[in-house]
Amino acid sequence: MTASPDPTTNVAVELAQLRGEINTGLESIKGTLGILVERTTRTDADVRQLRADVEAEFQKIREDELKALRAEVEALKQGRWPLAQIGALVGVGALVAAVVAFFVH
Repeated sequence: MTASPDPTTNVAVELAQLRGEINTGLESIKGTLGILVERTTRTDADVRQLRADVEAEFQKIREDELKALRAEVEALKQGRWPLAQIGALVGVGALVAAVVAFFVH
């Protein structure tokens, strides 16, 4: 008769193989998590840079629009009629006309 292998030896061998497989799996998971952390860090940096670029672009657009609006307001100011002076001249003309009409009658 052949001697059957010792069951405790078989269990110990199987446990050692299982530990090795678990350690290998955990190391694989750690590596994958490390990659994900690196990608997240890069993505966060890219988002921050994109946000800064967009804010700078918006600021430039705002400044350009503000300059254009100021130029338009200045052009409108230059093209307006001097209503206060015209009103004063009309008042003086009406007074002269009234004085002339008073002395003519």
